[in-house]
Amino acid sequence: MKKITLVFTVLLSITFSTFQAQVTAESSLQLLKEGNKRFVEGKSIRPHQNLERVKEVSLGQKPFAIIVGCSDSRVPSEIIFDQGLGDLFIVRTAGQVSSFASWGSIEFANAVLGAKLIVVMGHTKCGAVAAACKVPDVPGHIVTLINAIKPAAQLAKTHDGDQIENAVKINVAMQVQQLQNMEPVLTKAVVSGDTKIVGAVYDLASGKVEFLEPDFLNTFQKK
Repeated sequence: MKKITLVFTVLLSITFSTFQAQVTAESSLQLLKEGNKRFVEGKSIRPHQNLERVKEVSLGQKPFAIIVGCSDSRVPSEIIFDQGLGDLFIVRTAGQVSSFASWGSIEFANAVLGAKLIVVMGHTKCGAVAAACKVPDVPGHIVTLINAIKPAAQLAKTHDGDQIENAVKINVAMQVQQLQNMEPVLTKAVVSGDTKIVGAVYDLASGKVEFLEPDFLNTFQKK
């Protein structure tokens, strides 16, 4: 019995490795876009959400994408991208503000687990971003989050349009830029072309995810 289990484990490991070798950053992004399209259209297939998958991933994980998202209870990545167990590596904090622990988690998922796509995803009507735009003083450790978002809030304030909604996108774009410059692990992976880091915004009202253009921040600053 132990020999059978060992053989199964080895075969599963090979299967996971083969899958990872075939999945690129671009194909991973396409999987997310297709999953969100199904979700928005009410056609979710809810893959990899059965007991068989539970047993499969108990032997190891090979997520195809990393989602750096907000802790907001209305933004569950696996649901809005129509994915299942072991598909996505999720790092969540309010306002998707990253710190040392978050960076280490992202690097681990990229360098060790092999996820080649990193999506920084904010969302409309984000409370953390709204606080950075409107609330002068906040209690306790919340100030750490607000201070990290304030540069985006200040930039949004100098442009036309809704400050909070603009700040949501700017905050995402700044966080993408921060991760792209994270040496040595992420910068090397991005420069090599093996890894892609993109920004996105989830619309709470429609369920749709909008992926930002790579030059969004530069374009916005020139307006």
